[in-house]
Amino acid sequence: MKTDREVRVPPVELCDEGLAFYEAAVRGDLPARECPQCLLALGLLRKLPDGRLMPLPPGLAANAVMRPLETGIEERQRALAAARVSMHRADEVYRAHTGGGSGIHAISGADSISATLASVVRSCKEELLTAQPGGGRPAQLLEKALASDVAALERGIRQRTIYQHTVRSHAPTLAYVEGVSVAGAEVRTLDEVFDRLIVCDRKVAFVPDPEAERQQLALVIEHPGMIRYLVGIFDKSWERAAPLRHTPTEHRPPLLTDETRRAVLHLMVNGYTDETIAGRLGMSARTVATHVRRASEQLGSRSRAQLAYLIARSGILDEDLRTPAIEPRRP
Repeated sequence: MKTDREVRVPPVELCDEGLAFYEAAVRGDLPARECPQCLLALGLLRKLPDGRLMPLPPGLAANAVMRPLETGIEERQRALAAARVSMHRADEVYRAHTGGGSGIHAISGADSISATLASVVRSCKEELLTAQPGGGRPAQLLEKALASDVAALERGIRQRTIYQHTVRSHAPTLAYVEGVSVAGAEVRTLDEVFDRLIVCDRKVAFVPDPEAERQQLALVIEHPGMIRYLVGIFDKSWERAAPLRHTPTEHRPPLLTDETRRAVLHLMVNGYTDETIAGRLGMSARTVATHVRRASEQLGSRSRAQLAYLIARSGILDEDLRTPAIEPRRP
């Protein structure tokens, strides 16, 4: 099998000087200066045994120059067809042993998940939906994501992302949101978000395996019915979410001190511990304790039980909390 280096032919173009030299040679008035190399490479001039140069018709020269290129293209087309057949056969075996026949299969290992996800996102043509639970991601990951997401947006991809309210105080995430928003992405936040979800073109989705260790096993879903179900969950959450429009002058948007605190208090009133609340809302237990302490200061309570009583009596959660804190649904 020939390698790329063996079949690659450097492009040769007829320069203006070469065209003038060729015209003079066709007229029979061969210039005394040295023949441009492009004419010899294209076969438009041939050296005779006595050293003279003879112009050849372009049609005759074209056959000698183009035939090797056409042969190389034909070989590559055959190789591409063979590769497609091979990949199709391998895919059938892979799906048979990983549950792919049902439209769902698993990939394991953080590196494999990352590589597969990057490949699918690069091939995305129309729409990218993402739900990112938890707090802000590391700045390094966000910088890498910003470059690939902006490139996708510049290709005309529509991108919608849902975060939790806690990212509204995370500077690296706000910088990322600013970058993708300028490129055309839409970003919203919720108090609670279901498990991580990525959907490309409504044809393939990625979700974490709920039974596996974090980031070590992911499910790749291609079943049309499951895709519709996941997109439906995303769209309902999107309707309830609040737009995140960040500018460099923003510091701590009012939503963080309003809706997030109400979500914390709602879970506290329902008996959840600080650690459980932190896990569900994507923040640290210390941040949960801070919200509870400030609410206690505002209402004048001296204990957690008294705070719950005062909150229930005041009705502050019933007035403005947009959605009740419910158990998160898993895709």
